[in-house]
Amino acid sequence: MKLKFTKMHGAGNDFVVIDAINQRVDLTPAQWQLLADRRFGVGADQMLVVEKTSSPQVDFRYRIYNADGGEVEQCGNGARAFVRFVTEKGLTDKRAIKVETMSGVIEPTLESDGSITVDMGAPVLDPEDVPFDATGLQGKPEGDDTLWPLDVGGRTCWISAVSMGNPHAVQVVDDVATARVETDGPVIERHVRFPKRVNAGFMQIADRHQIHLRVYERGVGETLACGTGACAAVVAGIRRGLLASPVTVNTRGGVLSIAWQGGNSPVMMSGPAVSVFDGEIEL
Repeated sequence: MKLKFTKMHGAGNDFVVIDAINQRVDLTPAQWQLLADRRFGVGADQMLVVEKTSSPQVDFRYRIYNADGGEVEQCGNGARAFVRFVTEKGLTDKRAIKVETMSGVIEPTLESDGSITVDMGAPVLDPEDVPFDATGLQGKPEGDDTLWPLDVGGRTCWISAVSMGNPHAVQVVDDVATARVETDGPVIERHVRFPKRVNAGFMQIADRHQIHLRVYERGVGETLACGTGACAAVVAGIRRGLLASPVTVNTRGGVLSIAWQGGNSPVMMSGPAVSVFDGEIEL
């Protein structure tokens, strides 16, 4: 089968975006892996699928597949790419849309300056709902947050457990450049305490309104940027009393802006989304 696609990225977090409204898309995990392969396929951190929705309250359905072929709940940078894609391809004339995901409805908006803002909804902070198994652990209160001890290769890492529609384990490090992302990231991702695996965030505090962040993504590995990871890190930092909204998040691929007023208020994420090229691949 021939599959038309658009290659996009948001701050270096790259995607293959597929219109499943105007073409049939029914791929196996192996075919998703092939699309993501940087040598034998197109190359991407995630594949984003645009579908019709059966709900009259939303505009589109949004499905996300990681590079390992597994479907996941949420992708913040992908949400920005999604709204640019449906706008550029003439699938909508709205600048603000409601999009159904596996974890709920998000609301991305294409701003007049070309940037994109996404209402990511309120963070989920109850460990059981992240999900994170805290059974038998002694948490350490810090501000409004609770830090949890995680055994990582015989060492203890203190993490904040946050869900932004997908699970995150956020830790503060002295320097992201020397953080043990490549070694600790895969261990944390598959830690037994996270039954659905987890995205591992490594956050360096620059000042109360600025951080540096690296994220080892579940099912992908380290990416140049992670939108939900940026949201989770800022939420954790604000709850710990280390940060104040809004926060500039410096990733290896670009800059994101995150605002959160605490409690059940939504996390607002702003940043770029770029179309790179259109293509067609034979699968």
